[in-house]
Amino acid sequence: MAEKKRGKPWGLAVFYPDSYLDSTYEIDFDGLYRQGYRGLIFDIDNTLVPHGAPADARAVKLFAHLKELGFQCCLLSNNQRPRVESFNDRVQVRFIENAHKPSVKNYRRAMEMMGTDESDTVFIGDQLFTDVYGAKRAGIRSILVKPIHPKEEIQIVLKRYLERIVLYFYRKSQKNTKTGE
Repeated sequence: MAEKKRGKPWGLAVFYPDSYLDSTYEIDFDGLYRQGYRGLIFDIDNTLVPHGAPADARAVKLFAHLKELGFQCCLLSNNQRPRVESFNDRVQVRFIENAHKPSVKNYRRAMEMMGTDESDTVFIGDQLFTDVYGAKRAGIRSILVKPIHPKEEIQIVLKRYLERIVLYFYRKSQKNTKTGE
């Protein structure tokens, strides 16, 4: 049997999230806070709202709750400033637009803005090859959520086909971990 590599993930595992949930709105943020996490970095489109939509009542309520808990929050988006600002008008958190995810630079900048580091920060997003991969490269915990709405730009639709392959092996690895294989 081949020896498993230790340390940094290799192969498809570089794209595996630490958790995979149906929705941002089912994450146990209270539990994350109790575990010592203090910074949350969010993608916007299809993570918090459908692509291009403004912050809705559910998003506003979520960020109010996160602030009450004591979380520092930052939006990290590859979108341009007008899109990110328009979303942020109602949630009022820090943000970085045109982030060039999966580049690590702005994940680190977000942590600096929030006063957090790799040990107490979580990234939440809906894409493996930008959101999760960037978080992995930055050394922070990642939570992948299913896209809120199927309507997406063509380049994202194409990436979703590749994501399905990675998610197949991710789920398989999770089953193997649970059964001790």
